[in-house]
Amino acid sequence: MAFSTNKSGGPMADINVTPLVDVMLVLLIIFMVTMPIQSIPVDVDLPQKTDKPPENPKEPPDPIRLRIDASGQVFWNDSPAAVGELQKRMMEEVARDPTNQPELQIDTNDQAEYGVLAKVLTAAKNAEMVKIGFVQN
Repeated sequence: MAFSTNKSGGPMADINVTPLVDVMLVLLIIFMVTMPIQSIPVDVDLPQKTDKPPENPKEPPDPIRLRIDASGQVFWNDSPAAVGELQKRMMEEVARDPTNQPELQIDTNDQAEYGVLAKVLTAAKNAEMVKIGFVQN
């Protein structure tokens, strides 16, 4: 291996970084290919196609308007409600007609805490509500 000299006459000791860059790029590609893709499955119940229309279509009941304000107060159809009693109310609504449930329309303030919304969604899941929507007024 020969050293080149600079103008002052001493040996020039520059490192050739091209092979180092090549090796690092190959290692990066290997790690990218071999790294497992982390995915979290989400169960979604999609409606199935049917050839015949429903025989007696029922009129859907009025939706339940659930509003969460910035302080965390929950309003059920514009009247204040405690978070602890929501599941009971939702179960009563589902028990009226399980095949024709009202839609739960949730409107949250941008400043509301996520914990209150999580409790509302848990109550809806435990009450077996299937029609849940997020609205913005």
